[in-house]
Amino acid sequence: MNLSEIRVKIDALDDQLVHLLNQRADLVHEVGVIKKADGTSIYAPEREEQVFRTVAEKNRALSGRLPETAIRAIYREIMSASLALEKDLTIAFLGPEATYTHQAARSKFGASVRYAPQVNIADVFDRVARGQADYGVVPIENSTEGAVNHTLDVFMESDLRICAQILLKIENNLMARCKREELRKVYSHPQVFGQCRNWLRINLKGVDFVEVSSTTRAAELAAAEPYSGALAGRMASEVYQLDILDSAIQDSPNNTTRFLVIGHSASPPTGQDRTSLMFCVQDKPGALFSALEPFNRLKISMSKIESRPSKRKAWEYFFFVDVDGHSTEPKLQEAIADLEKHCSFVKILGTYPRTPAS
Repeated sequence: MNLSEIRVKIDALDDQLVHLLNQRADLVHEVGVIKKADGTSIYAPEREEQVFRTVAEKNRALSGRLPETAIRAIYREIMSASLALEKDLTIAFLGPEATYTHQAARSKFGASVRYAPQVNIADVFDRVARGQADYGVVPIENSTEGAVNHTLDVFMESDLRICAQILLKIENNLMARCKREELRKVYSHPQVFGQCRNWLRINLKGVDFVEVSSTTRAAELAAAEPYSGALAGRMASEVYQLDILDSAIQDSPNNTTRFLVIGHSASPPTGQDRTSLMFCVQDKPGALFSALEPFNRLKISMSKIESRPSKRKAWEYFFFVDVDGHSTEPKLQEAIADLEKHCSFVKILGTYPRTPAS
């Protein structure tokens, strides 16, 4: 076939794709009508993850040329448009725009919904709790720098639930409007400086590192000040028209930040789930060991444990734990029941699908 013949075939396939997408949109509209009548949530993370897994499996069965990441990205936007058809969703996130949290939110909800940047993590929770946003996106931990303690602290007082998670591979880029050797100052968020510590020590000797509230603020300052740079994501370089001098300078090649989607209800089972718990042990010797023993006895995998001061009583601590499984599974229910015998407080923060990094 020559080029013209190939393009004719592509045009014919595009006609079919547009027709099929509109047929899918009609069915999505019917789903939205049923959900509104039943009073059920428009966003269904368990159904979303099921669709992603199904189309990825079909692509592998066909030995498709497109990689799984591309298939997921295409369906992410199809499903984003579908969500917008069902309801004009608003997603609150830790802003400003072009931060990694914004990027994570876009990777989960796509380009067709409305985004509302918030000044701090507490404001994200507040917007969702008051019904001014349908869902919120907040950072919870980084694979290099550890937990985001402010998010853990807000969960102590909030009744919102975790309904999904987002794993975002982080690439920190050095950007500026001058050459690297001309840099006198570099702005970024404290965690980003921590993620790039070794690279900065070797490559930017004599440069001042200034901590600011976000990577977006760093890019904004770098764009306004001569001989200044920023460590931020690629989206920030596009927004503030900065040149990327060095890309992916983080010390760990597997640098990943985990974000949580918060809402008013948890997710139904998918068969590949995670449950997050918060508890406070009784003040007696061996209390933490006794509290965690049921998870070991019942062979329930624990992927995270963090402690935070309770702020109610001196030397009292809350523990945050992530375990595999759905909170409705009998084995996990048994473990939680045993946990309650050794704790003064137990709260299920949410159950949600495990998802791959994007």
